[in-house]
Amino acid sequence: MPNAPGRSGFRGPAPAPLRGRSRSRRRGVAGAAALLVTAGTLAACGGDSGGTPTLTWYFNPDNGGQVELARRCTEEADGRYRIETAILPRDASSQREQLVRRLAAKDASIDLMSLDPIYVPEFAQAGFLAPVPEDVAERVTEGVVQSAIDGATWDDELVAVPFWGNTQLLWYRKSVAEAAGLDMTKPVTWEQIVTAAQEQDVELGVQGIRAESLTVWFNSLIESAGGSVIEGNADDPENLELGLDSDAGRQAAEVMKMVAESGQAGAAFSTENESASAAEFEGERGGFMVNWPFIYAQAVSGVEGGTIDQAVLDDYGWTLWPSVLPNVPSAPPLGGIDLGIGAYSANVDFAYEAAECITTDENQAYYMINEGNPASSAAVFDAPDVVEKFPMADTIRQSLEQAAPRPQTAYYNEVSGGLQREYHPPASVQPGDTGPKAAELIAAVLRGEQLL
Repeated sequence: MPNAPGRSGFRGPAPAPLRGRSRSRRRGVAGAAALLVTAGTLAACGGDSGGTPTLTWYFNPDNGGQVELARRCTEEADGRYRIETAILPRDASSQREQLVRRLAAKDASIDLMSLDPIYVPEFAQAGFLAPVPEDVAERVTEGVVQSAIDGATWDDELVAVPFWGNTQLLWYRKSVAEAAGLDMTKPVTWEQIVTAAQEQDVELGVQGIRAESLTVWFNSLIESAGGSVIEGNADDPENLELGLDSDAGRQAAEVMKMVAESGQAGAAFSTENESASAAEFEGERGGFMVNWPFIYAQAVSGVEGGTIDQAVLDDYGWTLWPSVLPNVPSAPPLGGIDLGIGAYSANVDFAYEAAECITTDENQAYYMINEGNPASSAAVFDAPDVVEKFPMADTIRQSLEQAAPRPQTAYYNEVSGGLQREYHPPASVQPGDTGPKAAELIAAVLRGEQLL
């Protein structure tokens, strides 16, 4: 896998506090005005409007943060160009479908697009993304966490601009960990937290639903064990090399089975998603959970709304994702959004300027504070306002430095779908058997011999 993330945490000292990265080294970068329209009704908007070039940014739904960034960057552009925003469907697969359909038709209206990193290789392989200029690549990766760079890379080249990152942490109730005798200032393993959950008779929140959540879990397990779902030929469906039938693949399967048989994952484990895990963790039997940072803001809102006691929130603790092997750092999940520039845009240069503006440290900090989505720039995690809202900011940053992208291939849907089919329900997983079956299924699907 190109530029595979290291397993040693930070590559150097913690970054300095927020610096004027964007305003000094990105002088002249511009951006967008915000006209919110639905992507389905937007006709080709590229070109000039009253002499001012118009860029269209297709983005994933949020609470208005990307519209605000478009407005900010338009103001900075000072009339050189503007951006209209077009909202995509809520789920990632529908976003992909709509963008692929438009780009396959060489739709010039797509100047910028917010892309889930799992689809970046597919879009790059298909020629849907305009090449990233060398100087732009140098600027937009300066100070960016390694996993976000990895997720925006295909065939050893940066093909998209890292915007925001996301990662899972191990959340725990301090009182439970203390009673179990766990030192949470040191790395813990899956076996340790399963044992602690059993001894304290508390719930262990893990997403066992047959959905992308399951791929997220399995991928980080196999990466944490030193392997990869895809070991070679990621761009060749006929000869894709899978690492499922390997020591790391079997160790990942062993963890899944251990959690499923622990008795602490909950009766609805096989249908549990992130929200269900969060609800369990907030309850009386909450103990441990792997989940994204949104759960902390959700708990804060619960306290403010009177549905959660302050004492519960005060009992929240966090640390890095559990290790599979003792003394081997974990490879936490990677999520987030990258900015792709449409290959058929009439304003590629302006689009890259806008992308640089959108991803400045100041704008990433704003987006993290207001939308709850972690930045890709390491320096943002030192911003006082970010630390105030996210007391676990430094842990998120370290997690992003260690995180591993999901399988990077132009055939991601087939690979992820095959994993979800064979590794679900987790209680049915057999360490020496499920990996080879999944590899066989995925190979057959890629050869066109079987359907998911």
